[in-house]
Amino acid sequence: MKRGVILLALPFAMLSPLVAESPAPGARESREELAGQVRAAEISFAKTMADRDHAAFVRHLADETVFFGRGVLRGKAAVAAAWKPFYEGKDAPFSWEPEKVEVLDSGTLGLSSGPVRDPQGRRTGTYNSIWRREADGQWRIIFDNGCPPCDCGSAPAAPQKPAGSSPQ
Repeated sequence: MKRGVILLALPFAMLSPLVAESPAPGARESREELAGQVRAAEISFAKTMADRDHAAFVRHLADETVFFGRGVLRGKAAVAAAWKPFYEGKDAPFSWEPEKVEVLDSGTLGLSSGPVRDPQGRRTGTYNSIWRREADGQWRIIFDNGCPPCDCGSAPAAPQKPAGSSPQ
């Protein structure tokens, strides 16, 4: 009986080094490397507009992507169809580039945010995109929201509590 237990345990013991060497997604990459990947994905995504390449735009979308704008677009097909007119014509109607990029330590989600510009280079809005690292290792957009630019400089400062005051 003991001999059978040993023989059964041997294959598991041989596999344990293989299991231990298989890190979780993103475990081998630093947060800076992951942020660089998300930044590169966003730059590539924006280049699709400059290149007038709608098919490349669609490849950056997750199947269950959600885009906010004048309404909510759900799914790759809906987003692709709604954005197709932006890719028609010789000149891009707008451009964007990442200004801020952050990623989770797990390496599974990233956020990129930055200005949206008209053809003359004037800032007309801000975009915020959430990227997910898919099973194939590619970063794809799962949420995207564009909005008018914020004029935070003219906003009143947040009220400050006096030193020593208790929370409400």
